[in-house]
Amino acid sequence: MILVLYPSLPPEAVARVVAEVRESGYDAHVSAGSEHTIIGVVGVTADKEELAERFGQLEEVERVVPISRPYKMVSREGKDGTTVVRCANGASVGGTAIALMAGPCSVESEQQIETTARAVSRAGANFLRGGAFKPRTSPYAFQGLGEQALRYLRTCADAFGLAVVTEVMDVRDVELVAAHADVLQIGARNMQNFNLLREVGAARKPVLLKRGLSATIEEWLMAAEYIYVGGNHDVVLCERGIRTFETATRNTLDLSAVPLVHLLTHLPVIVDPSHGTGRRDLIAPMSRAAVAAGADGLMLEVHPNPAQAKSDGPQSITPEDFGAVVRSVRPIAEALGRELPAVVSAA
Repeated sequence: MILVLYPSLPPEAVARVVAEVRESGYDAHVSAGSEHTIIGVVGVTADKEELAERFGQLEEVERVVPISRPYKMVSREGKDGTTVVRCANGASVGGTAIALMAGPCSVESEQQIETTARAVSRAGANFLRGGAFKPRTSPYAFQGLGEQALRYLRTCADAFGLAVVTEVMDVRDVELVAAHADVLQIGARNMQNFNLLREVGAARKPVLLKRGLSATIEEWLMAAEYIYVGGNHDVVLCERGIRTFETATRNTLDLSAVPLVHLLTHLPVIVDPSHGTGRRDLIAPMSRAAVAAGADGLMLEVHPNPAQAKSDGPQSITPEDFGAVVRSVRPIAEALGRELPAVVSAA
């Protein structure tokens, strides 16, 4: 079960509740968010109603929420309404707005990322994505420009009013990446890197958690739980395709996960059709399908010259194609009562 404490309680009040939980023979997981402190009561096996009544009588406890799922904090049962993750520049994920994250797989040069940022911002993107540290299958492949890429991303995002989302791969890099990025991305290969999840859970920047290559939905949500328990409640889930027996596409994009995850958790979920298919000719139809399925955003790989891209060229689209995707998605969003970011005049 979860104990939701009243807002703005002093640390000693929270400590009293924790002591009460532990004296009752249970473990207490404290998660301090921007509005409420939440205490997960772990180990409850019997007399749940009696226990809920007892904890509910504590003056510090606003309400007691019984949770039947293994992921307690991110379960839809654990929160009224849905989470909206907001960034400093005003961009958000969740609610009625649909986020548009666009940019290259890898930041290759200042000119490349500036050209891309200008183009995608004019087409309606409100997040600039790009890899500074790249986990590649081959150790000989381009691994990214590192800190220099982070500086390019920050400068270009600020110039065009975008929020930065980029991947962090190592616990040693969390502080560095957080100093430049608005959203810390956990890639598919690191979805169950629990030390890294704990580290970004302690950070105070939103986290975008991609689904693992072969992860079940429960495993994905349990990974989100690690971040949430650490005190970071600004978590966005990203469906980016899973590995199946099919070889015609890079991965199998599981769009059924979008409405299902919305039933299970209060966290927003976006879709990455670029990694989900690995084919640029499938990006537009799968983007439309994702929005129709209820996705809270799209993450698309956009490169000024995909044929010359140092990574993921076959699944990257041009800025012009990105604009066409946005135009094709807009009427679907509007039909569902959702909205996309406004298109900026090219003048």
